[in-house]
Amino acid sequence: MSVGKRLVQYALSSKKIIIIALFMLTIAVATELAGPFIAKKMIDSHILGIEKTWYETTEDEGSVFYKGKWYERSDRASEKGTPKQVLLVGRSYYFLQSPITFDGERSYKGEQVVIKKGDQTASYDATKLTTSELFTFYKPEVKPLIVLMGIYFLMLAISSVFQYGQHYYLQMSSNSIIRKMRKDVFHHIQKLPISYFDHLPAGKVVARITNDTEAIRELYVTFLATFFSSTIYIIGIFIALAILDVKLAMICMVIVPILGLWMYIYRKYASKYNHVIRARVSDINGMVNESIQGMTIIQAFRRQKETMGEFAQLNNEHFTYQNKLLNLNSLTSHNLVNVLRNLAFVLLIWYFGGASLRAESILSMGVLYAFVDYLNRLFQPITGMVNQLALLEQARVAAERVFELLDEKEEEFVKPTLPRYEGNVEFQDVSFAYKEEEYVLKNISFQANQGETVALVGHTGSGKSSIINLLFRYYDIQKGRIVIDGKDVANMSKQDLRKHMAIVLQDPFLFTGTIASNVSLEDEHISREQVEKALRDVGAEELLKHLPKGFDEPVIEKGSTLSSGQRQLISFARALAFNPSILVLDEATANIDTETEAVIQKALEIVKKGRTTFVIAHRLSTIQNADQILVLDKGQIVERGNHEELMAQGGKYHHMYQLQKGHSDRSAS
Repeated sequence: MSVGKRLVQYALSSKKIIIIALFMLTIAVATELAGPFIAKKMIDSHILGIEKTWYETTEDEGSVFYKGKWYERSDRASEKGTPKQVLLVGRSYYFLQSPITFDGERSYKGEQVVIKKGDQTASYDATKLTTSELFTFYKPEVKPLIVLMGIYFLMLAISSVFQYGQHYYLQMSSNSIIRKMRKDVFHHIQKLPISYFDHLPAGKVVARITNDTEAIRELYVTFLATFFSSTIYIIGIFIALAILDVKLAMICMVIVPILGLWMYIYRKYASKYNHVIRARVSDINGMVNESIQGMTIIQAFRRQKETMGEFAQLNNEHFTYQNKLLNLNSLTSHNLVNVLRNLAFVLLIWYFGGASLRAESILSMGVLYAFVDYLNRLFQPITGMVNQLALLEQARVAAERVFELLDEKEEEFVKPTLPRYEGNVEFQDVSFAYKEEEYVLKNISFQANQGETVALVGHTGSGKSSIINLLFRYYDIQKGRIVIDGKDVANMSKQDLRKHMAIVLQDPFLFTGTIASNVSLEDEHISREQVEKALRDVGAEELLKHLPKGFDEPVIEKGSTLSSGQRQLISFARALAFNPSILVLDEATANIDTETEAVIQKALEIVKKGRTTFVIAHRLSTIQNADQILVLDKGQIVERGNHEELMAQGGKYHHMYQLQKGHSDRSAS
C-alpha cells in the first residue's frame, strides 16, 4: 500500500471530526465568498445604479423630487413617463433630458454632455447637479446600502465563527491522528524481535518515533488544514467566477494544470533531497545518543576532536541538502504564485479589454470589481498550498520511514495461559547462527533439572550469552530442540515461555519511577506487600534505609543516582517478586565491591531457592557450589561437571581457575 493511502487511512480514524470540520469550513468559505457578490450589488445597483434611466412619475416611496417633478428609477418605476438620465462626467453628475443610446468617452461642453465612441458622437442637453440635488437622487439608496453592509458584516461574523470551528476541529483531528500513530509505533516496537535492534542504533529508532512522527504531525496539523481549506476556497472561487462569467472562469482554469505540473516537478526533486535529510537527521540522532552514552570513554581517551569531526561530516551533509531544498523552495514557491497571478491578470485585462470594445458587451463596474476581488482571493489559497509543499515532502519521506518500521514483522502476541512450569530444561543437539551458516553454537546438549544451578563459563565469544538468548527465545535455533518440562519451546508462545523466567544482568537496568515500581514493573499481579517482602528478603532494606523516601525513592533513568550494589539488589528483588521457574544470572556480581558482594551472595541463595538457575560467570570463585558447570569454547561444550570433577580433570576449567586464583593471590599480596 502506498504511503499516501496509509496516511489517508490514519486520517479516516478521525473521519467524523474531519467531516464536521469540512462542513464548518464549507460554510465559512461560502459566507466569506459572498462578500464580492454583495459588493457587486452595492456598486451596480446602488452606487452606480444612479446612472440608470429615470422616469417622470407621481410621488411614491422611492421617488425623488427634482425641479418641481417626481422621478423614479427604471427598475423601480410603476408609472413610466418621460425618460431622463443621470450621468457621471469627470467628477460631476449631470441630469440629461433624454437617456443615452450608447456609452463611451464622456465630456461636458456648453450645457451639453458629449459622448464619443469611435466614429460615433452624440450630444445631450444636461444640467449639472449640485451636491444637495445629487444627494436627493442618492437618498433612496441609503437604506439598501446600510442593509447590504449589515449583511456583509454578518457574513464576515458567521465566517469568523465557522473558521474558528473548522480550525479547532481540524487541529483536534490532526492531534488525534498523530497520537494514534505514535501509539501504534511504540506498541509495535515492543513486539519487535530482539534481532531487529542488533543492527539499528537506539538513536535511529528514537528518531523515527519522535522526529519522523513529529514531521507527520505537522503534515496533519498544518498541511491537512491548509490543503482542505485551500481546495474548498479554490472550488468556491471558481464557482463564483462561473456565476459571473462562465467563459472567463474556464479560461482561468488553465491555472489548475499548471499548478499540478509544477507540484509534480517539485515533488520529484524534493523527495530525493528529503530522503537524504531525514536519513542524516537519523544518523545525527544515533551519533549524539552514542556520544552521550560513551562520554566517559570519549573524554578519557581524548577523542573529542575525532568525535567532533565525525559529527561535523554528518552535520555538513545535512546542511548541504537543506540548502538544496531551500533553493528548490525559493524557486517554486513565490515565483510560482507570481507567475500564475500575472498570467491571470493578463487574461483578465485581455478579456475585459476586448469586451469593452464591443458595444453589445458593456461590463459593469461591479462585475469588474468582483472579478478582481475573486482573483486576488484565488491566489491566497494557492500561496498557502505552494508554501506547504516542502512540509508535504518532508512528512511523506518521514512517513515512509515510520511505515517501514511498522512493516517490520513483529512477534506474535498470545496472552499467557500456561501454568507455572517446573523448570526442567534440556538442550538437544542445538546449533545456532546469527548469520546464515556462521554457527556460534554447535551441537549443544545438556540437561538442567528443577532446582539445579547450571554455570556457563568460557572466554568471550564462546557462546554463553547465545545459550541464554535461545533460552528466552530472543532468537530461534536452526538445528536441534530446546525442551522445558518435556515441551518443545518452539511450540510454546514466547509470552508463555517468558512469563515464568527472570534475568538479572551484570549492569541492571532501572526505569524512571521509584524503587518499588522498578521491582513490580507496574505488574498488577504484584502487590505492594510482595514488593517490600522481596526487597527485605534480598537484604536491600539495609542498603536503602538511608534514602529519604525509602522504597518510594525516585529513580531517574538507569538509576544513575544509586550505587551499583543498590541497583543490583533492586534487580534481585525484581526477579524474586516475579517468582520465576527459571532464573538467569548474567555476571550478576561482576561489578560489586567485596562488602556488598557478601550481601548479594545471601540474596542469591534466596533467589535461587527452588528454581532452575543459569549463571554466566567469569569469576569462577562464585560458581563453586553450582550443580553443573558447562565449559564452552568456540560454541561447543568442551567440559562439564561440578567444580571438584572439573578440577580433577585438569583441563581448560582447571587452567582458567588456576589463572584466576594466581591473579587473586598476587592481588592480595
